[in-house]
Amino acid sequence: MSASTELAARGLPPPVWDVQDLPAAQWQAFYTAVLDAFHESEPDEATALWSSLAEPLRCHVVRDEGAIVGTAGIFSFRMTVPGGHLVETAGVSMVSVQPTHRRRGMLSALMRHQLESLQRQGEPLAVLTASEAPIYGRFGYGVAARQLSLDVQSHHITLATPAGGEVAITLEDPHKALAACEAFYARQVPRRPGMLARTEGWEHLPLLDPPTRHDAAYPLECVMARVNGEVAGYARYTVTVDWSRHNTAQGTVRVRDIEADNPHVYAALWRFLLETDLTSRVIAPNRPVDDALLHLVSDVRRCAPTVLDSMYVRIVDVPAALAARSYATRIDLVLEIVDAQAPWNRGRWRLTGDQLGAVCTRTEDAPDLTLGISALGSVYLGGTTLMELAAAGRIHAHRPETLAAATIAFTSPVAPWLPHSFCRSLLPRM
Repeated sequence: MSASTELAARGLPPPVWDVQDLPAAQWQAFYTAVLDAFHESEPDEATALWSSLAEPLRCHVVRDEGAIVGTAGIFSFRMTVPGGHLVETAGVSMVSVQPTHRRRGMLSALMRHQLESLQRQGEPLAVLTASEAPIYGRFGYGVAARQLSLDVQSHHITLATPAGGEVAITLEDPHKALAACEAFYARQVPRRPGMLARTEGWEHLPLLDPPTRHDAAYPLECVMARVNGEVAGYARYTVTVDWSRHNTAQGTVRVRDIEADNPHVYAALWRFLLETDLTSRVIAPNRPVDDALLHLVSDVRRCAPTVLDSMYVRIVDVPAALAARSYATRIDLVLEIVDAQAPWNRGRWRLTGDQLGAVCTRTEDAPDLTLGISALGSVYLGGTTLMELAAAGRIHAHRPETLAAATIAFTSPVAPWLPHSFCRSLLPRM
């Protein structure tokens, strides 16, 4: 029995956990602890990919008698924020506590240590995807992006076709088409808040087949869409066909990625997927909540749209984060920030800005709005409004007219969206 387990068994207070940097040579032990905590295993190719993407120097551990019992890691990203700017962002991942050590303050110690580390390193934003929704609000994270899950009965709908030129769709080897798909993805990144600029290696993530996916046993397929010989979009997907029902095909297309430059190409790609032979169902587990498909189909009810929480944002540095994005309309207001974990964020900040940029500085002026740091994280990318949170009692407006104006200024013309997870345990499943 470990020392901490013995203390818990005797009803004594838990120890003060010592959070340590991970020695690079102990990465494999760290990763094994993460898999154990999430009750998972994986093929060698998956381990190899995550190991190649890992940043051991940004990982932290808690030990009990030498064994790793708590973990927290970071991937370095740049994320698009309103205005199309790319901002240095910490992708928090691989946060785990072993089953034998839960509910003893270890997670709090890890998150506090990580936040202080981010503040020292000067990254204004941290983001994560949560294994359990209630966990991270208490550490200052707010739901900032949501995802749309679609389950389309393809035989029961028709698809509108926007005007446009001829679209050539060709089947491609997903591995050989990888560079072209990645270059196309990179062009989309500045167009939508929440999208991540991927560094070398991350392009292989969409090709990975986690063993827990329902479609893992089926080959990944890829089509490219071209207009006048130029790549204008692509889709990656799998097809499963079940013949067990009276020898009649019951097939499902599962969409991994679908991107296009214009409405005509986007509709052409969806038409191809919806008309796949031997199938009657198309599942797309992760699309933006403002996806154009909802306005292309003849019967949206046959798409069973479901909205889920996706990415959580933590504002690490209030003035740097607020000055890094632009605003839909002219804004000039004083925000009073409540932050239990980051004293450097607390207090009053004057934010002035417009569509060209912004400035945020400390002030002693009377506040227009008072809000917690998690609420600020929720509205940061423009997907949740200040008015929504005020209606829920999470924002106090000292002057109602200021709330209305600020709500408009903080909005984004397109919904924020995280197209892929960066958390080992939360790759898309359905």
